[in-house]
Amino acid sequence: MTNKHTLLVILLCCIAYYLFAYTTQRTDFFKVFTYYTLLFIGFILIYRYSHLNFRSIIFAGLLFRLMLLFAIPNLSDDFYRFLWDGNMFLEGTNPYLVLPQNNGELMTNGEALIKGMGSMNASHYTCYPPLNQFAFTIPALFYENGIITSTVILRITLVLSDVVTLFFSLKILDILKLDRRKILLYFINPFIIIELSGNLHYEGMMIAFLAASLYYFLKTRYYLSSMLLAGAISIKLIPLIFLPIFYKKLGIQKFLIYGSIIILINLIFFLPFLNQSLIDNFMSSLTLYFQRFEFNASLYYVIREIGYWTKGYNMIHTIGKISPFLILLLLTLFSFFRNNKDKKVLIVSMLWVISCYYFLSSVVHPWYIAIPLFLSVFTSIKFPLFWSYLVVLSYSAYTHKNYEENMWLVGMEYLFVLGCLSIDLFSNKKLTSTKMKRTKNIESLSNSSTDS
Repeated sequence: MTNKHTLLVILLCCIAYYLFAYTTQRTDFFKVFTYYTLLFIGFILIYRYSHLNFRSIIFAGLLFRLMLLFAIPNLSDDFYRFLWDGNMFLEGTNPYLVLPQNNGELMTNGEALIKGMGSMNASHYTCYPPLNQFAFTIPALFYENGIITSTVILRITLVLSDVVTLFFSLKILDILKLDRRKILLYFINPFIIIELSGNLHYEGMMIAFLAASLYYFLKTRYYLSSMLLAGAISIKLIPLIFLPIFYKKLGIQKFLIYGSIIILINLIFFLPFLNQSLIDNFMSSLTLYFQRFEFNASLYYVIREIGYWTKGYNMIHTIGKISPFLILLLLTLFSFFRNNKDKKVLIVSMLWVISCYYFLSSVVHPWYIAIPLFLSVFTSIKFPLFWSYLVVLSYSAYTHKNYEENMWLVGMEYLFVLGCLSIDLFSNKKLTSTKMKRTKNIESLSNSSTDS
């Protein structure tokens, strides 16, 4: 594809991003799916067939993000909750202690935020960790200037987070001696641009901390790595799942110090909010998440159906209590029975752990896939890339007022994802077998020459 053709594709993508961001609602699944598919086709053409230099494609990725700068998120209403929490903190009110529902008088135009976030979100205490709460205050500072101003500021912080992720990812690719162009699978991926920069999910900021932490870990600067991982955990709790995987690389003494630094920093972050009610409210929100909510799940839905057949009712409370033990078992296997001293193996282990976690979860919002996609950049595993496209099928649920999922589409999503995963496993097994044969041949040739 010539440079002129590439520039034409970039222009068409800009138009598609504009139409997606400013003219599409999540209730119109046909338009969401159509524009998303067109953007993915453009992404593939740019990545696979473009002859533009690397910097020009990076610039295109930034341009795509700026196309969304003044858009109000159209696929998620979570940002209203972010602004609510940020405003509560600025007003001197502990956001962990206040339910938005029936408390709109606590801030100017508070009712507008409560209406925007929806009754489900407004009726639960916040479950966002403290560093995330501090980050919410940045756009909240500009809330009196209007919702668009706040979202622009919020979006700028997340675009800058993507730039940080890009910077450290390139360094990680250099350490692993991998092609630097692989980061384009993340940076110009429509999924990342729409879900993080477009719909304002803080997974982007969390991944920026994670990328920096992983880089310094690979450079054996463990203290700095632990502090950055603490930051990632204090944005979103999920990176905590990676901690045991570092055990083999660190050894017992360094591992204990590494973990202690993470715990200490997060305790410090929590100090401004510390209160007995905070613990109760925070844990109640997490419990509700694991034992009540359901969305775009895979293996969980299969187990749920089995429960309906055998018990005659939804077993979410039972499954929600059992699944953490299954995840803990898998985490133990990946942490202690793999050669995680090897840099590449360690990242692959991180990818499999987070993927297994989501396969067992009862809730898999589209933006959750950002972590597996990010980690896959440093491996030969491809299924997260396919998942980043197929996850758009979950938005079919919003065509109904009561958010009814189309189980045929959910089934199709995971059928293809698990199919791609199977291909990855087969390919990696074949590659490992080939490497072992080559090693044996080299050893046999070496022994023959020695005998001679």
